[in-house]
Amino acid sequence: MLRRIYDWCIDAAHKPYALWIMGAVAFAESSFFPVPPDVMLIPMSLARPQRAWLYALVCTSTSVLGGILGYAIGALLYDSIGHWLIEFYGYGDKVEAFRAGYAEYGAWIILLKGLTPIPYKLVTITSGFANYDIWLFIGLSVIARGGRFFAVAILLNRYGEWIRVRIEKRLGLWVALGTLVLVLGFVIAYRIF
Repeated sequence: MLRRIYDWCIDAAHKPYALWIMGAVAFAESSFFPVPPDVMLIPMSLARPQRAWLYALVCTSTSVLGGILGYAIGALLYDSIGHWLIEFYGYGDKVEAFRAGYAEYGAWIILLKGLTPIPYKLVTITSGFANYDIWLFIGLSVIARGGRFFAVAILLNRYGEWIRVRIEKRLGLWVALGTLVLVLGFVIAYRIF
């Protein structure tokens, strides 16, 4: 099954709709969806390393746009949708502590959590809830998300073929490690959020 999904993502890199799907995943992940765009970014960049820059640009821009939606959910709809999403991910009892941290460390929170596997939607919704400056939020999001996705693009553009051989040789191991990193991101977010 993993091989079929991986092969679909590799094949999809050559289809015109793949860029749109990856952009939609990046947008949704920044506001409500639990799956990061890396599940498409990495295989598509491996299939077409010369387009890794375009893929990173699409992930960055759509992730920031999705972050603006997450910000709006936190600022305008926190009592309904925002609170439900935060509760759904298990962080409801930590929102006030996170909000208080924004008063002192808001920029660092956005930058550091935007670069890590910690679910970015938690940052976007809480930024809106904390009434963090929207323009500063957007600027920091561009830096953090761009840094994350372009780091992947640099690695896969430069070492894509070497990485692809190793991933395909031990696909199960790499998927397990990726899943572990994602789960650890949620656990870390739960502990420090």
